[in-house]
Amino acid sequence: MITIARLTIGEAARRRILWVFVLLAVLAVGITAWGVDRLVAAYRSSGSAEVGLQFGISQLLIFIAFQFSFVLAMTAAFLGAPAIAADLESGVALALLARPIRRSSYLLGRYLGLSVVLIAYGGGASALAIIVVARISGYTPPSVILPVAYIVAEGVIVLALSLLLSTRLPTIAAGAISVVAFGLAWMAGAIERVGIAFAAQDPSVNLEIVGNVGRALLPTDGLWHGVIFGLEPDVVIQAAKTQPLAEANPFFAGSPPSPLFLAWAVAWVVIVLGLAILSLRRREL
Repeated sequence: MITIARLTIGEAARRRILWVFVLLAVLAVGITAWGVDRLVAAYRSSGSAEVGLQFGISQLLIFIAFQFSFVLAMTAAFLGAPAIAADLESGVALALLARPIRRSSYLLGRYLGLSVVLIAYGGGASALAIIVVARISGYTPPSVILPVAYIVAEGVIVLALSLLLSTRLPTIAAGAISVVAFGLAWMAGAIERVGIAFAAQDPSVNLEIVGNVGRALLPTDGLWHGVIFGLEPDVVIQAAKTQPLAEANPFFAGSPPSPLFLAWAVAWVVIVLGLAILSLRRREL
Protein backbone atom coordinates (compact mmCIF):
# COMPACT_ATOMS: atom_id res chain seq x y z
CA MET A 1 0.00 0.00 0.00
CA ILE A 2 2.83 2.41 0.88
CA THR A 3 4.55 1.60 -2.41
CA ILE A 4 1.38 2.33 -4.37
CA ALA A 5 0.98 5.58 -2.40
CA ARG A 6 4.52 6.69 -3.25
CA LEU A 7 4.01 5.89 -6.93
CA THR A 8 0.69 7.78 -6.88
CA ILE A 9 2.33 10.88 -5.39
CA GLY A 10 4.97 10.82 -8.11
CA GLU A 11 2.34 10.32 -10.79
CA ALA A 12 0.23 13.20 -9.49
CA ALA A 13 3.28 15.49 -9.35
CA ARG A 14 3.85 14.85 -13.06
CA ARG A 15 0.32 15.82 -14.06
CA ARG A 16 0.04 19.20 -15.69
CA ILE A 17 -3.46 19.76 -14.35
CA LEU A 18 -2.14 19.76 -10.77
CA TRP A 19 0.48 22.38 -11.55
CA VAL A 20 -2.14 24.45 -13.33
CA PHE A 21 -4.19 24.45 -10.12
CA VAL A 22 -1.09 25.39 -8.11
CA LEU A 23 -0.32 28.27 -10.48
CA LEU A 24 -3.91 29.48 -10.32
CA ALA A 25 -3.83 29.34 -6.51
CA VAL A 26 -0.65 31.44 -6.38
CA LEU A 27 -2.13 33.88 -8.87
CA ALA A 28 -5.35 34.11 -6.83
CA VAL A 29 -3.38 34.82 -3.64
CA GLY A 30 -1.44 37.54 -5.45
CA ILE A 31 -4.64 39.20 -6.70
CA THR A 32 -6.17 38.88 -3.24
CA ALA A 33 -3.11 40.53 -1.67
CA TRP A 34 -3.33 43.45 -4.07
CA GLY A 35 -7.06 43.87 -3.51
CA VAL A 36 -6.78 43.69 0.29
CA ASP A 37 -3.94 46.20 0.26
CA ARG A 38 -6.06 48.68 -1.72
CA LEU A 39 -9.06 48.04 0.53
CA VAL A 40 -7.10 48.53 3.75
CA ALA A 41 -5.46 51.72 2.48
CA ALA A 42 -8.82 53.21 1.45
CA TYR A 43 -10.51 52.21 4.70
CA ARG A 44 -7.82 53.57 7.00
CA SER A 45 -7.57 56.81 5.06
CA SER A 46 -11.26 57.40 5.82
CA GLY A 47 -10.54 57.31 9.57
CA SER A 48 -13.16 54.63 10.28
CA ALA A 49 -13.00 52.34 13.32
CA GLU A 50 -10.59 49.40 13.11
CA VAL A 51 -13.30 46.96 14.18
CA GLY A 52 -15.12 47.63 10.93
CA LEU A 53 -12.00 46.69 9.00
CA GLN A 54 -11.71 43.43 10.91
CA PHE A 55 -15.30 42.58 10.08
CA GLY A 56 -14.83 43.39 6.39
CA ILE A 57 -11.59 41.41 6.07
CA SER A 58 -13.11 38.41 7.86
CA GLN A 59 -16.04 38.36 5.43
CA LEU A 60 -13.62 38.65 2.52
CA LEU A 61 -11.64 35.70 3.85
CA ILE A 62 -14.82 33.65 4.16
CA PHE A 63 -15.75 34.45 0.57
CA ILE A 64 -12.25 33.49 -0.62
CA ALA A 65 -12.49 30.23 1.34
CA PHE A 66 -15.88 29.55 -0.24
CA GLN A 67 -14.43 29.93 -3.72
CA PHE A 68 -11.36 27.86 -2.90
CA SER A 69 -13.44 25.06 -1.39
CA PHE A 70 -15.02 24.52 -4.81
CA VAL A 71 -11.60 24.66 -6.47
CA LEU A 72 -10.31 22.08 -4.01
CA ALA A 73 -13.35 19.87 -4.62
CA MET A 74 -12.68 20.03 -8.36
CA THR A 75 -9.02 19.21 -7.75
CA ALA A 76 -9.99 16.20 -5.64
CA ALA A 77 -12.39 15.03 -8.34
CA PHE A 78 -9.83 15.47 -11.12
CA LEU A 79 -7.25 13.55 -9.08
CA GLY A 80 -9.53 10.79 -7.82
CA ALA A 81 -11.74 10.09 -10.84
CA PRO A 82 -8.96 8.79 -13.12
CA ALA A 83 -7.04 7.07 -10.31
CA ILE A 84 -8.93 3.79 -10.73
CA ALA A 85 -11.06 4.25 -13.84
CA ALA A 86 -8.14 5.20 -16.10
CA ASP A 87 -6.10 2.22 -14.87
CA LEU A 88 -9.01 -0.11 -15.53
CA GLU A 89 -9.63 1.29 -19.00
CA SER A 90 -5.96 1.21 -20.02
CA GLY A 91 -5.22 -2.22 -18.58
CA VAL A 92 -2.64 -0.92 -16.11
CA ALA A 93 -4.72 -2.22 -13.20
CA LEU A 94 -4.75 -5.70 -14.74
CA ALA A 95 -0.95 -5.72 -14.93
CA LEU A 96 -0.61 -4.50 -11.35
CA LEU A 97 -3.23 -6.74 -9.78
CA ALA A 98 -1.92 -9.82 -11.58
CA ARG A 99 0.94 -9.64 -9.09
CA PRO A 100 0.53 -10.50 -5.40
CA ILE A 101 -1.12 -7.17 -4.62
CA ARG A 102 -4.46 -7.03 -2.89
CA ARG A 103 -7.08 -4.87 -4.50
CA SER A 104 -7.69 -3.24 -1.15
CA SER A 105 -4.00 -2.30 -0.86
CA TYR A 106 -4.05 -0.94 -4.40
CA LEU A 107 -7.11 1.26 -3.77
CA LEU A 108 -6.04 2.44 -0.31
CA GLY A 109 -2.57 3.19 -1.64
CA ARG A 110 -4.13 5.33 -4.32
CA TYR A 111 -6.26 7.13 -1.75
CA LEU A 112 -3.37 7.67 0.66
CA GLY A 113 -1.07 9.05 -2.04
CA LEU A 114 -3.69 11.39 -3.48
CA SER A 115 -4.67 12.53 0.02
CA VAL A 116 -1.08 13.57 0.70
CA VAL A 117 -1.02 15.58 -2.54
CA LEU A 118 -4.41 17.15 -1.80
CA ILE A 119 -3.52 18.05 1.79
CA ALA A 120 -0.22 19.61 0.70
CA TYR A 121 -1.92 21.64 -2.04
CA GLY A 122 -5.07 22.63 -0.16
CA GLY A 123 -3.37 23.26 3.16
CA GLY A 124 -0.52 25.23 1.61
CA ALA A 125 -2.77 27.43 -0.54
CA SER A 126 -5.25 28.08 2.30
CA ALA A 127 -2.58 28.91 4.86
CA LEU A 128 -0.76 31.15 2.37
CA ALA A 129 -3.92 33.16 1.69
CA ILE A 130 -4.65 33.63 5.40
CA ILE A 131 -1.06 34.60 6.23
CA VAL A 132 -0.81 37.08 3.35
CA VAL A 133 -4.10 38.75 4.27
CA ALA A 134 -3.05 38.88 7.94
CA ARG A 135 0.28 40.54 7.09
CA ILE A 136 -1.39 43.17 4.93
CA SER A 137 -4.51 43.94 6.99
CA GLY A 138 -3.37 43.11 10.50
CA TYR A 139 -6.39 40.83 10.99
CA THR A 140 -5.57 37.29 12.04
CA PRO A 141 -8.48 34.85 12.42
CA PRO A 142 -9.07 33.34 15.86
CA SER A 143 -7.64 30.12 14.46
CA VAL A 144 -5.49 29.47 11.41
CA ILE A 145 -5.15 25.71 11.76
CA LEU A 146 -8.84 24.87 12.16
CA PRO A 147 -10.22 26.54 8.99
CA VAL A 148 -7.34 25.08 6.96
CA ALA A 149 -7.98 21.62 8.42
CA TYR A 150 -11.71 21.80 7.72
CA ILE A 151 -11.31 22.97 4.12
CA VAL A 152 -8.75 20.22 3.45
CA ALA A 153 -11.10 17.67 5.02
CA GLU A 154 -13.76 18.70 2.49
CA GLY A 155 -11.37 17.82 -0.31
CA VAL A 156 -10.43 14.49 1.27
CA ILE A 157 -14.12 13.55 1.47
CA VAL A 158 -14.72 14.42 -2.20
CA LEU A 159 -11.62 12.39 -3.07
CA ALA A 160 -13.07 9.31 -1.34
CA LEU A 161 -16.35 9.72 -3.22
CA SER A 162 -14.58 10.10 -6.58
CA LEU A 163 -12.53 6.95 -5.94
CA LEU A 164 -15.69 4.98 -5.18
CA LEU A 165 -17.34 6.19 -8.38
CA SER A 166 -14.21 5.54 -10.42
CA THR A 167 -14.42 1.82 -9.65
CA ARG A 168 -17.60 1.64 -11.75
CA LEU A 169 -17.87 4.75 -13.92
CA PRO A 170 -15.70 6.36 -16.61
CA THR A 171 -13.34 9.13 -15.54
CA ILE A 172 -15.43 12.08 -16.73
CA ALA A 173 -18.64 10.75 -15.18
CA ALA A 174 -17.01 10.01 -11.83
CA GLY A 175 -15.43 13.47 -11.65
CA ALA A 176 -18.55 15.32 -12.73
CA ILE A 177 -20.81 13.50 -10.26
CA SER A 178 -18.37 14.17 -7.41
CA VAL A 179 -18.31 17.92 -8.07
CA VAL A 180 -22.09 18.11 -8.51
CA ALA A 181 -22.62 16.17 -5.27
CA PHE A 182 -20.37 18.66 -3.46
CA GLY A 183 -22.41 21.56 -4.82
CA LEU A 184 -25.73 19.91 -3.92
CA ALA A 185 -24.54 19.27 -0.36
CA TRP A 186 -23.73 22.97 0.03
CA MET A 187 -27.08 23.90 -1.52
CA ALA A 188 -28.90 21.67 0.97
CA GLY A 189 -27.21 23.52 3.81
CA ALA A 190 -28.10 26.89 2.26
CA ILE A 191 -31.75 25.83 1.93
CA GLU A 192 -31.75 24.88 5.60
CA ARG A 193 -30.43 28.33 6.52
CA VAL A 194 -33.02 30.11 4.38
CA GLY A 195 -35.64 27.99 6.12
CA ILE A 196 -34.64 29.60 9.42
CA ALA A 197 -35.76 32.99 8.06
CA PHE A 198 -39.08 31.54 6.86
CA ALA A 199 -39.59 29.76 10.19
CA ALA A 200 -39.38 33.11 11.97
CA GLN A 201 -42.54 34.15 10.08
CA ASP A 202 -44.23 30.74 9.95
CA PRO A 203 -43.14 28.18 12.60
CA SER A 204 -44.70 25.38 10.56
CA VAL A 205 -41.91 25.76 7.98
CA ASN A 206 -39.10 23.38 8.87
CA LEU A 207 -36.32 22.86 6.34
CA GLU A 208 -33.81 21.52 8.85
CA ILE A 209 -34.37 18.02 7.48
CA VAL A 210 -32.91 19.15 4.13
CA GLY A 211 -29.62 20.18 5.71
CA ASN A 212 -29.46 17.11 7.93
CA VAL A 213 -29.99 14.74 5.00
CA GLY A 214 -27.41 16.61 2.94
CA ARG A 215 -24.79 16.41 5.70
CA ALA A 216 -25.54 12.75 6.28
CA LEU A 217 -25.09 11.86 2.61
CA LEU A 218 -22.02 14.07 2.14
CA PRO A 219 -20.55 15.75 5.25
CA THR A 220 -18.79 18.57 3.39
CA ASP A 221 -21.33 21.28 4.27
CA GLY A 222 -20.90 20.66 8.00
CA LEU A 223 -17.14 21.00 7.60
CA TRP A 224 -17.66 24.20 5.59
CA HIS A 225 -19.33 25.77 8.62
CA GLY A 226 -16.22 24.84 10.59
CA VAL A 227 -14.22 26.89 8.08
CA ILE A 228 -16.55 29.87 8.59
CA PHE A 229 -16.39 29.61 12.38
CA GLY A 230 -12.60 29.54 12.34
CA LEU A 231 -12.36 32.67 10.19
CA GLU A 232 -14.91 34.84 12.04
CA PRO A 233 -13.73 37.33 14.66
CA ASP A 234 -15.18 36.92 18.14
CA VAL A 235 -16.96 40.28 17.85
CA VAL A 236 -19.09 38.93 14.99
CA ILE A 237 -20.10 35.81 16.91
CA GLN A 238 -20.95 37.82 20.03
CA ALA A 239 -22.99 40.35 18.04
CA ALA A 240 -24.86 37.56 16.24
CA LYS A 241 -26.16 36.23 19.56
CA THR A 242 -28.45 39.26 19.73
CA GLN A 243 -29.73 38.69 16.17
CA PRO A 244 -32.27 35.83 15.98
CA LEU A 245 -31.91 35.55 12.20
CA ALA A 246 -28.10 35.44 12.14
CA GLU A 247 -28.15 31.68 11.60
CA ALA A 248 -30.16 32.24 8.40
CA ASN A 249 -26.99 33.53 6.74
CA PRO A 250 -25.23 30.69 4.81
CA PHE A 251 -21.93 32.51 5.44
CA PHE A 252 -22.24 32.61 9.22
CA ALA A 253 -21.58 29.90 11.79
CA GLY A 254 -22.27 30.43 15.46
CA SER A 255 -20.50 27.24 16.53
CA PRO A 256 -18.00 24.73 15.14
CA PRO A 257 -18.99 21.22 14.01
CA SER A 258 -19.85 19.00 16.96
CA PRO A 259 -17.59 16.08 17.96
CA LEU A 260 -20.42 13.73 16.97
CA PHE A 261 -20.55 15.18 13.46
CA LEU A 262 -16.76 14.99 13.10
CA ALA A 263 -16.95 11.34 14.14
CA TRP A 264 -19.58 10.77 11.44
CA ALA A 265 -17.35 12.47 8.85
CA VAL A 266 -14.52 10.05 9.70
CA ALA A 267 -16.91 7.10 9.68
CA TRP A 268 -18.30 8.29 6.32
CA VAL A 269 -14.85 8.14 4.74
CA VAL A 270 -14.25 4.67 6.17
CA ILE A 271 -17.63 3.44 4.87
CA VAL A 272 -17.10 4.91 1.40
CA LEU A 273 -13.60 3.46 1.12
CA GLY A 274 -14.99 0.10 2.26
CA LEU A 275 -17.63 0.26 -0.47
CA ALA A 276 -14.93 1.21 -2.99
CA ILE A 277 -12.85 -1.83 -2.02
CA LEU A 278 -15.90 -4.08 -2.27
CA SER A 279 -16.81 -2.63 -5.66
CA LEU A 280 -13.28 -3.10 -6.98
CA ARG A 281 -13.13 -6.69 -5.74
CA ARG A 282 -16.28 -7.51 -7.68
CA ARG A 283 -15.16 -5.67 -10.78
CA GLU A 284 -14.14 -7.84 -13.72
CA LEU A 285 -10.73 -6.78 -15.00
